[in-house]
Amino acid sequence: MSHRNSPLSPTGRLRLARCVVDDRWPLRRAADRFNVSVTTAKRWADRYRDHGPAGMGDRSSRPRSCPHRTSRRRERRVVGLRVSRRWGPARIGYHLGLNVSTVHRILTRYGCLRLSWIDPATGAPVRARRREIRRYEHQAPGDLIHVDIKKLGRIPDGGGHRVHGRAQGTRNSSAHREPGRTRKVAGRPNLGYAYLHHAVDDHSRYAYSEILADEKKETATAFMTRALAHFASIGVTTARVMTDNGSCYRSRIFRDLLHDNKIKHKWTRPYRPQTNGKVERFNRTLQEEWAYARPYLSETERVAAFPEFLRIYNHERGHTALRGNSPADHVPNLSGQYI
Repeated sequence: MSHRNSPLSPTGRLRLARCVVDDRWPLRRAADRFNVSVTTAKRWADRYRDHGPAGMGDRSSRPRSCPHRTSRRRERRVVGLRVSRRWGPARIGYHLGLNVSTVHRILTRYGCLRLSWIDPATGAPVRARRREIRRYEHQAPGDLIHVDIKKLGRIPDGGGHRVHGRAQGTRNSSAHREPGRTRKVAGRPNLGYAYLHHAVDDHSRYAYSEILADEKKETATAFMTRALAHFASIGVTTARVMTDNGSCYRSRIFRDLLHDNKIKHKWTRPYRPQTNGKVERFNRTLQEEWAYARPYLSETERVAAFPEFLRIYNHERGHTALRGNSPADHVPNLSGQYI
């Protein structure tokens, strides 16, 4: 489409070209008549000779070739990672060695929806958009440790409903549930839960996690003792710990543990999980990349895969909030070279 200051519309171009080609006007006379340059008059006359009246329209300014354009194979890899793993542009860019803006343009060109507009489990579009949350970050490792517990239903031997469907999965659950555990809901087996205790550093996102049998105060306190020792072993001195208002964290023995180590205990706002958002985000990563990443045939198989997931998360996986670095890259003395 011609711009508003253009002296020639498609109709004016056709008139100019006919004056030159059909009426044999000199190029300079036609250019003066239509108030354009000689070069412009020649261009429209040549297009009229080659294409007739159809050649008077605007042509795309897009180049015929672009040697530096991302190959179609890499574009397919970008879209494949978005669909299969629900990764954002930054994470895909770090993984493939592409600029984040390039990945974003590829996703836009292929019509991929924003991650906040789709269901994380199925990839189906959803209407509700998540409200943006203001991000904060402490300046040094150990300034704040986020602590939380995640409950996951155990997998029966032979696989649950994610592998075999609801009917067969229920039969497997009924056959392998604990004999002493009663059903809480009629017709639904109760295999119990695995309790994942997490401690995530606010600055580096480095995570220490264990799969334990319950969430009692003794268990939570023993976990916190091991977590503090682990962070101390990598050169991180814990100054504050943030937890929710669970009974295990309000117990006297948990309070005494923090007091003896001169650690300040901070609480989340009631019914406000965003306050402990970094460990909640770790829970989501854990579900997407370990707990439900593939169909497991038993709880033992899933538990066996947990240490490798934790190692990859801490030492290899690029974190978008860390500009593609791993959490271990932001722990100054993880390898012990400064001791």
